[in-house]
Amino acid sequence: MRKELVKENINIALSSVTAHKLRAILTILIIAFGIMALVGILTSIEAVKTSLNQNFSRMGANTITIRGKDVRVEGAKASTYKPIDYKDAIEFKRRYQFPALTSVYTRATGTATVKFRSEKSNPNVTLYGADENYMMTSGNKLARGRNISSADVRSSAPVTVIGHGIESLLFADNEDPLGKTISIGAGKYEVVGVLEEKGSSFGFSSGRSCTVPVTTLRNFSGGQDFNYRINIMTNRPENLETAIGEAEGLFRIIRELQHREKNNFRISKSSSLADSLFENLKNLRLAAIIIGIITLLGAAIGLMNIMLVSVTERTREIGIRKAIGANSRTVRNQFMIEAIVIAQLGGIVGIVFGILIGNILGFLLNTGFIIPWIWILSGIALCFAVALLSGIIPATKAARLDPIESLRYE
Repeated sequence: MRKELVKENINIALSSVTAHKLRAILTILIIAFGIMALVGILTSIEAVKTSLNQNFSRMGANTITIRGKDVRVEGAKASTYKPIDYKDAIEFKRRYQFPALTSVYTRATGTATVKFRSEKSNPNVTLYGADENYMMTSGNKLARGRNISSADVRSSAPVTVIGHGIESLLFADNEDPLGKTISIGAGKYEVVGVLEEKGSSFGFSSGRSCTVPVTTLRNFSGGQDFNYRINIMTNRPENLETAIGEAEGLFRIIRELQHREKNNFRISKSSSLADSLFENLKNLRLAAIIIGIITLLGAAIGLMNIMLVSVTERTREIGIRKAIGANSRTVRNQFMIEAIVIAQLGGIVGIVFGILIGNILGFLLNTGFIIPWIWILSGIALCFAVALLSGIIPATKAARLDPIESLRYE
């Protein structure tokens, strides 16, 4: 009996929605925008988080980096770190005996220009100088060709491994770039490899990069020294802390630091940057939730206003229902269910559009289609809460109407 009564109230609610289409559609859209903003932003955040996980997992959880002066170091003053020169970096690589893969590299510039025949890039190409182990420790993979070899490093060979973006820009009509000579700045280099496409994160992409042997970079730069970094990839993740301790002790010796002196370099895990970014994403998620809740509070006020108008307009209908036997509880439930139906319709519309909008970013980051089930269920629960919040006063007002006075209402 109760199931039939609920079904009947839902049918009455749907009839009321169809009878007042414009009013109902406006109310549904108000709620839909709130849910769409909430689900859309949170879906986008999940897409960014998935992209970060994919990118950092390629580098591996067993990689550490020794860096010197770096203005982008979080939570530390750049001036406290002394740049790592080539001599220190190479000496560390030679003396580091821990079972791990060690690479030396530097980011020479982010404004290089690359040219092949009549094709020329904008001055936004990142040029790296690296050794033969850099590709393994950085998480990059080859699509075809070969990596920079130890022989290339020893002989300062004019060779380069280019990103997929450089390939598509300079080599049209599926022309094979391998073996071709390109110009990077004032130097000419033979292309020996092309990196696999792996997307971009926060503006940094391996697609717009060229990597040359670190010794070749030094020769072409006229002896200019750069701020080098050292990557260390252990053979097992559980050896990471031991590797950090060994690396710190050796580099202090190379830097000739006394036991009371603080480190003038920084050792960071590959996961530390991801952890920092994930922490920022938590703050962004909290901001999105607050914005969504504020929007939904506005929607609740709008829905309450609509329901109060509906009670006034249907005063005579309420009187007829009470005259033929409906009690106050039945009338109250009818209006509560009507508020819930409108809110849930708005929630469904908002969730669908929120997922679609959020997955636009997922498509750009190549993370696949993301369905945030937790936030979908949260959106449904929020719509239910909005309905209860906005429907209780109109429903109570309707339930308290005197049937005789209601029948007289015009």
